[in-house]
This record gives sequence, structure tokens and C-alpha cells, in this order.
Amino acid sequence: MSGLAIEVSVAPEYCAGESSDSESRFVFSYTVTVHNQSPHSVQLMARYWKITQGNGDSQEVRGKGVVGQQPLIGPGQRFRYTSRAILQTPVGVMEGAYTLLNTATQRAFDVPIAPFRLAVARQLH
Repeated sequence: MSGLAIEVSVAPEYCAGESSDSESRFVFSYTVTVHNQSPHSVQLMARYWKITQGNGDSQEVRGKGVVGQQPLIGPGQRFRYTSRAILQTPVGVMEGAYTLLNTATQRAFDVPIAPFRLAVARQLH
């Protein structure tokens, strides 16, 4: 346990204009907010995502930082970014973790990201 209070929230959104039912291409954007509620600065070093399609297929994505950055987040600060996921089904779930570095101790720790749903909002007529 890191002892640091880091809150991660995610707001997903379906991108209808970039998606195609006939091509089984469902594009979602998701905006992530990382809120550092601790008294120390942290740096977001790496990400891990597990993306599960509605048909049960899943893939894992790992990489340095997010959106090409390894942001330093000061005490009380928030870092927000938007990224995308392309699914082959109209429903899916993403979950994961960020690896953060406590800049005071130079120790890395993981912050889990709770599962969130990606789903096409169908209009009822």
C-alpha cells in the first residue's frame, strides 16, 4: 500500500459518427481524471488496460504513461486526458491500473482503475 490517496474517475462516451454497425466498428472515447489527494507529487509512469468485448474476447494494453506523456501531478492537482478504444461489439468493459511514482520516496505503486462499461446508446423510436 502506498499510503497515497489517488482517485481515478472515467467518463466513457460512444462516438456514433466514427462507428459503423455494418463493419462491426464501435468507437468510444473515455476521459480519465487522476486526482492526487496526497501531500506528495506523483508521476504517472505506465498504464495497463484490459479491454473485454461483448463477445468475451479480451486484450491487454500496456505502455509508458498516457497519451504520450508521463505527467507530474502535484498535491491536490488533477490530470485529465481523453483517449479512445475501438471495439468489434457494441458493448464492452475496460479496467486497469496506473503505475505511479511517489517523487518523495522514489517508490512506484499501482492504482487500480475500476471496471467501466462501454456501450452504444440506442435510440428507441
